[in-house]
Amino acid sequence: MGEIIDKEVQWLLKDAPDSALADHGGIPAILLHLLAQRGVQDPDDVDFFLNPKLQDLSDPYGLPDMSKAVERIFRAIDGGERVLIYGDYDVDGVTSVTLMLRILSAYGLEASYFIPKRGEEGYGLSELAIERMLDIENKRVGKEGVDLVITVDCGTASLREIDILNAKGVDVIVVDHHEMSAEGSPACVAVVNPKLGDDLHYLCAAGVVFKLAHALLKQRMLDDFDLKECLDLVAVATISDIVPLVAENRLLVRHGLNRLPLTSNHGLRALQDIADLKGKLTSMDVGFRIGPRLNAAGRMDQPDEALNLLMADSAEEAKRLGAKLNDFNVERQQLEKRIRDEAMKMLLDDFDPVDDPVIVLGSRDWHPGVVGIVASRLMRMYYKPTFIIAIDEHGVGKGSGRSVDGVSLVGAIRACDEHLITGGGHDMAAGLSVSEDKLDAFREEFGRYVLENTTAADRAPRIYVDAEIDFEQLSLSFLDSYELLQPFGSKNAQPLFMSKQVWLTEAPRRLKHQHLKLFMRQGVVEHDAIYFGGGEHDLPNPPWDVAFTIDRNTFRGVTSLQVVIQDIRAAD
Repeated sequence: MGEIIDKEVQWLLKDAPDSALADHGGIPAILLHLLAQRGVQDPDDVDFFLNPKLQDLSDPYGLPDMSKAVERIFRAIDGGERVLIYGDYDVDGVTSVTLMLRILSAYGLEASYFIPKRGEEGYGLSELAIERMLDIENKRVGKEGVDLVITVDCGTASLREIDILNAKGVDVIVVDHHEMSAEGSPACVAVVNPKLGDDLHYLCAAGVVFKLAHALLKQRMLDDFDLKECLDLVAVATISDIVPLVAENRLLVRHGLNRLPLTSNHGLRALQDIADLKGKLTSMDVGFRIGPRLNAAGRMDQPDEALNLLMADSAEEAKRLGAKLNDFNVERQQLEKRIRDEAMKMLLDDFDPVDDPVIVLGSRDWHPGVVGIVASRLMRMYYKPTFIIAIDEHGVGKGSGRSVDGVSLVGAIRACDEHLITGGGHDMAAGLSVSEDKLDAFREEFGRYVLENTTAADRAPRIYVDAEIDFEQLSLSFLDSYELLQPFGSKNAQPLFMSKQVWLTEAPRRLKHQHLKLFMRQGVVEHDAIYFGGGEHDLPNPPWDVAFTIDRNTFRGVTSLQVVIQDIRAAD
């Protein structure tokens, strides 16, 4: 429904750092240039970046309250206490619960778990979820009383809810990575959250759970438990949660990706089979093929199915559950398409893509589990900060937002708080609750915030080109070196190259879904390329300047360097 709005996209060539190494171990100069752009210039830092080692992991006891958490957990283990793990419903949440259950089981404590339902109970700890959690647990055991609740991927800002648990005689340990409430830290045994300390702020929740497991093992070693075998789960969570792939995150993901093809986790093996992933995996494989299937269960309000998959005891059980998650993902895609089409129709009816600074849309017919995906698509399509909101039968809207460079959604939520019930998250992705009758006021105030805090140039769509490169440099040997920069993701984006004065050697070939196959040459060197969605754009007459990424492509046993077009403009 509707068309992509073709706008003039600014191409901004990043500065060439003066401090880039001139030579280092035969690494191509273009890669040293890319490393310097990432702040990696010292020879030792280059070696750590290109070949990170697990022995370089920092001491887990450097995290806030780690000693308190370890002491309380061992008291629960030694005393045979009733422990319950409370986690979020997304990939980071279910992998964190899985890791926490696995490490406690290795110490002989079989904890129970609870994951709230997105639609009914919302994110994190809520009074409604706590009531259902304790009711389920008491019925399961046949008596009342939980001794310790460990929250993972939530809890830092849940001051009131933790007070409710305290009043019931339940101790709480928070293992999280989200921002602290303006009201301070919750009154509990420990808050193991790097955001409350000086370092490792980039970790996702599964990364923090991994550090907690490391701390437990340093205190009391287990001969039959290898923490390295959990790195596949940490990698999936870190990539899926779109946290910065820097420093230890990059180390954890690099080693976790290497373990995924050989994983002992039946669920992760089943997901790879369903997604037809073979051999070495990339962060793109996880982010676009594995993560969405795990997330789909939570989006369809059945998050336990994702956890059951990751905890499956056999390949047969995992295959069955994996197929179920795949069905959820298909249903999610259908919901997403319907909501996106309806949102596009709303925009065609009442939206100025040039002058309107933001997109805020809501409907009672939309599912809260997929509004974030639609917000992301519309943000990229129109280059506008966007909130898409699902409104329930009581007139309360739950929305997800995605932003553009230079516009903080956290700042916007704070500026608009008089129109909101609640809200929070990160600068580029956030969630909120808003009354239906406040939607227009929020849209107006949000737009005013963006206009007052940005310039017209800030709001113009742009791409950042890492380096200009000639076609003759694009070879498999170059690709081998280039892939040492992986894993790519947040704060370590896949490099974007540009080449100038490129001609077509034959007419573009139109593929399914508006994709284009292009056959190009620069000078005497030829490369073919894929331009996903390129058929939706009006291409200028050659010669072109092309902006592109590169990937490894293996088809029928033949490996080649694939050029993936991101944008095309008329050559200067």
